[in-house]
Amino acid sequence: MTIYHNIPFNRLTVGMEATAERLCLADDLYIFAHSSGNLNPLHIPEADGDGDGIPEAMAPSAWVGALISGVLGNQLPGPGTVYESQMLEYVGHAKQGDTLRITVRLTEKLDGRRVRLDTRVDTQDGAPVAIGEAIVVAPSIEAEFDAAGVPGLGVYRHRHFDALLASAEPLDATPTAVVVPDDAHSLGGAMLAMEHTIITPILVGDPELIALAAAELGKDLSGIEVIAAENHADAAAKSVALVRSGRARALMKGHLHTDVLLSAVLKREGGLRTGRRLSHCFVFDVPGLPHLLTVTDAAINIAPDLETKVDIVQNAIDLMRALGVEQPKVGVLSAVETVTPKIPSTLDAAILSKMAERGQITGGLVDGPLAMDNAMDLEAARTKGITSLVAGRAEVLVAPNLEAGNMLAKELTYAAHAEGGGVVLGASCPIILTSRADGEKARLASCAIAALAAGAAKV
Repeated sequence: MTIYHNIPFNRLTVGMEATAERLCLADDLYIFAHSSGNLNPLHIPEADGDGDGIPEAMAPSAWVGALISGVLGNQLPGPGTVYESQMLEYVGHAKQGDTLRITVRLTEKLDGRRVRLDTRVDTQDGAPVAIGEAIVVAPSIEAEFDAAGVPGLGVYRHRHFDALLASAEPLDATPTAVVVPDDAHSLGGAMLAMEHTIITPILVGDPELIALAAAELGKDLSGIEVIAAENHADAAAKSVALVRSGRARALMKGHLHTDVLLSAVLKREGGLRTGRRLSHCFVFDVPGLPHLLTVTDAAINIAPDLETKVDIVQNAIDLMRALGVEQPKVGVLSAVETVTPKIPSTLDAAILSKMAERGQITGGLVDGPLAMDNAMDLEAARTKGITSLVAGRAEVLVAPNLEAGNMLAKELTYAAHAEGGGVVLGASCPIILTSRADGEKARLASCAIAALAAGAAKV
């Protein structure tokens, strides 16, 4: 709790001084850009403001000046202070990452409860950024203010997906059979990924409908292979055959039902079966979370038994390792964090945890049962006395069933403003699933996730 106290006019004396320090963060620059309407790229992190190819991330001078008002309003004179005037000369520049020192010093008491103060802002190296003078009306009576009730602010960025796309860029484009891309959404996702050199699409379906979808998008299909198919089942079978022959290393679902595609994948003769069950992973970039978060299974296995959950966990671990997480932390979810025979998912979670401990599940740290709070929040885990390398730090959340996983995934998307990319694992190649509701970055991320998974399997 932060409580600010003021100094009334009758207690102010010449020579009083107050200081504060403020680290200039990227979020500060984004928030100022939105609140002020100043979208000058010089002040936007990661933007090239002057065409030299290097982001400047320069703090706007008005933002620097506003830091002075924080010291005046919080410390000297403090709550109840009213600005009358502020003169500033900007003699330097601050950038993202700079720690700024703000100093105000009272130099004169005037009539009408007014006071004059020298004001300045310096960098951590002592270089001056802004020098000036303020006149404010000081409060007349002593008062304090509890800032605990002031709402916080969140900046919705998806930098983890940006890093994911960057990690996929050096890879050769993954040959991908796109199954029935005969509408603008499915064809658009494939073309977008091709333009970012993530995939090389092979379009399988009705050539006339695919051409109409391309015309609707204004896209030229010259140089892109199109394989004719009689119907959706034929397109799925031909796409699977492309993978079996080695011509494609990933599948991408287009404008057909998922069960039609998976039926071709799961055929005992001519399909893409491995020793694993198929499972779906949603990989989320959640604003404010310092790492990617995977939720599984939210789309394939409705009520998985223990044997299926073993494959679900192993598929998720392998995927996260392909995405660069050396030892993924897997939290197996239930309603409670204690093993309770009346709640079967807690028994499954405990067994999965022990199987990982014994090397029957490899490559990650697995713990459960964990409730959602202590899987994601370290303080919640500590409060409940849970000592674990996973609790409070989970990077993979294993839902007890499809309903729970699907609800969790949609809550992250629509309540936490997360972007999510989806992929099916357990076949001999990754299968990209996108939704009509997906934005551009989510569709690209799904393709990048599949490309990285395919690349890891190739090694």
